[in-house]
Amino acid sequence: MVEYINQGNNDTRSGFGEGLTELGRSNNDVVALCADLTGSLKMNVFAKENPNRFFQTGIAEANMIGIAAGLAVGGKIPFTGTFANFSTGRVYDQIRQSVAYSNQNVKICASHAGVTLGEDGATHQILEDIGLMKMLPGMTVINTCDFNQTKLATIEISKTDGPVYLRFGRPKVPNFTKKEEGFNIGKGILLKKGSDVTIAATGHLVWEALEASKDLEKNGISSEVINIHTIKPLDEDIILNSISKTGCIVSAEEHNIYGGLGESISRILALNHPTPQEFVGTNDTFGESGTPSELMKKYGLDKDSIFNASIKVLKRKK
Repeated sequence: MVEYINQGNNDTRSGFGEGLTELGRSNNDVVALCADLTGSLKMNVFAKENPNRFFQTGIAEANMIGIAAGLAVGGKIPFTGTFANFSTGRVYDQIRQSVAYSNQNVKICASHAGVTLGEDGATHQILEDIGLMKMLPGMTVINTCDFNQTKLATIEISKTDGPVYLRFGRPKVPNFTKKEEGFNIGKGILLKKGSDVTIAATGHLVWEALEASKDLEKNGISSEVINIHTIKPLDEDIILNSISKTGCIVSAEEHNIYGGLGESISRILALNHPTPQEFVGTNDTFGESGTPSELMKKYGLDKDSIFNASIKVLKRKK
C-alpha cells in the first residue's frame, strides 16, 4: 500500500494559478480571460506577466465565452476563469453553441465549485455543473482533488485539442498527491488496494475517502480507494477491475447525486457488472451559507458519510 500523506493544506485554485503561470512562460499560444475575478482565480501573475495575452471581460461571462471561442478559431488556447456557477449555469447556451457544438479548443476553468464555496451561499454555489458539462458532446470533464493535481491538470489540458471543463475549489484542503505521478486524462488512480468495498471519489472527497478508509481498516474492513479525477471520459476499466474483487462500491462527490460521478458509474455497472452501489453526494438540494467544514458535514460529504455508506453497501452485498 502506498501511503498518502498530507503535505500541507492549500487551495486547488492556487494550483490552477501556478499551472496557468507556467503555461504563460512556456506556451505563447496560451491566453487567459477572466470575468472580474482575477484574484479569486489566482490569475494575477499570468495577467501581470502577459498583459497582451490576458483579457479582463468584466462581469460579462457570456461575452467571455464567445471571445474565447473566437480566439480558439484563431489558433490560440484560451483559458477562461470565473466561479463554477457562472462558468456553467450562467453561460450554458454560449458553451453549448460556440464551444461544444463547434468543438473549439477552449478550456473552461471553474473555481469555487460545490458547497465549499462556503459563506457566499446557494446563489454562488453550484452542485449541478458536472452533469451539465458531461452531457455536452465532446466535452472533457475534470474534477481535481488537491493543489498538485490541479496544477498538473491545468498544464496537461493545454496539450489536448477540444473543449475541457476543469473544476476546482476555494477552501484549503490537504495536498497529498505526488507531482511525480503526472496527470493522465481519463485514467483513474488506484490510491489504496482493498478487497471488501470500492470507494470511487472525486475532487475534495478523495482525501475524505482516504480518511474513511483508515476508519474502515480499524473495523476490520478492507477498502479500495480510487481517485477519479476525470469524470468524462471515465476510466471504466479501473472501476470494473476493482468491483470484480470487492463486489460493491461507494461513489463520493461534492455534487448532486443526480447527474454526477455516481450516475456515470451506475451506467457502467448496469451495462457490464450489476453491483450494489451507495451514493455520497448532495441529495437533490441547493446549498446554503456556512463554513466549508460545516456544510460538508451537514450535507453528508465527509469521511463519516463515506464510512457509513460503506457499511451500508457491505450489508447489501451480503
